[in-house]
Amino acid sequence: MGLGFPVIVGLVALGTEAGLWYYKHQSMQSAADSSAVSAAVAFSAQGSTADITAQADSVAAAYGFTAGSSGVTVTVNRPPQSGSYTAQIAAVEVIIQQPQSRLFSAVVTSAPLTILARAVALGNNGGKACVLALDATASGAGSVQGNAPIVLNSCSLADNSNDPTALTVGGSGSISALSVSVTGGISGASSITTTQGIATGQLPISDPYAGTYLPPFSGCDQHNFTAKKTVTISPGVYCGGINLNAGANVTLDPGVYYLDQGSLSVNGGATMTGTGVTLVFTSSTGSNYATANINGGATINLTAPTSGPLAGIVFYGDPNMPVGTSFKFEGGAAQVLTGAVYLPKGAVSFAGGASTTTGCTQLIGDTINFTGSSNFAINCSGYGTKPIGSALAQLVE
Repeated sequence: MGLGFPVIVGLVALGTEAGLWYYKHQSMQSAADSSAVSAAVAFSAQGSTADITAQADSVAAAYGFTAGSSGVTVTVNRPPQSGSYTAQIAAVEVIIQQPQSRLFSAVVTSAPLTILARAVALGNNGGKACVLALDATASGAGSVQGNAPIVLNSCSLADNSNDPTALTVGGSGSISALSVSVTGGISGASSITTTQGIATGQLPISDPYAGTYLPPFSGCDQHNFTAKKTVTISPGVYCGGINLNAGANVTLDPGVYYLDQGSLSVNGGATMTGTGVTLVFTSSTGSNYATANINGGATINLTAPTSGPLAGIVFYGDPNMPVGTSFKFEGGAAQVLTGAVYLPKGAVSFAGGASTTTGCTQLIGDTINFTGSSNFAINCSGYGTKPIGSALAQLVE
């Protein structure tokens, strides 16, 4: 008993010390998990590396692991430096380390012991997106043609197609954006400039306006409406569409404008303005759905309503229309659309937008083809729009 007692005491001491290490690791792992998730959410919402480092440090400190104190280090990597998510630009890796003072185990070895915890959380890079192509399989679901420079001010482009050439940039066209996220692949990636990276093989981004309630309509308030001079029009049902000839100056009173079949046609030299308006492209017969054709030289300045079922949406395409329904917005710099251009089944051809960082424009289509210089920004606070992509994050490693 006398000879065995010191051995028993030693084993108990070693077990107690190991238990302390295990408890410390559990606490550190919880800190790493929470820090990674919080940092990934911060990136989805704000898109800044500095923000995610500060966020991770703050959360780790709340668990008692303050970077630079008591030997603690908190390392934040986006994307992760190891594991299965090194290609995911919205993934954040947090590694927390701290050396431990040895107690009884110092009798066995003096080698230092460092406890380490690592976690990876995957956010959604679409939280800062202003352009989203929804088609899941199309080649060139997002495309740039000719010499068009596409400038996305502090916002991103997302493409849900899994095709190897889901996003194509041809000719002398270019894209400048916060980031580019594509489910499939990219053709012409050398013509893309970003501040936060280009990523392929990404998860598709959900449609933020799916399930939007469209108030019912009936009858016709106008048939084949045409404007040739200065006029103010009221919300209602415009059967056969709206046509603005050169010289027309049309002001839209606030409300919802249903285009039942036909099209919105705005010719060069025409002007259309309105605040608190939504134009709905639909069909009461289930065929010949309304479309839009805004020509170069037209002046457009429309702002979406900030409340109601269509809040934040300036153009709404009926989701029942056939995939590939044509929409052309080619008004150039004089085409200012504040809110969401939401055409989930539309084949959208787009050229326009004022070169300002203070605007709020979202463009969502089945496919999106940029045919001329375009500018986007998403300073959308107070405009009623929904973010493209969730700011949530999930722990994946």
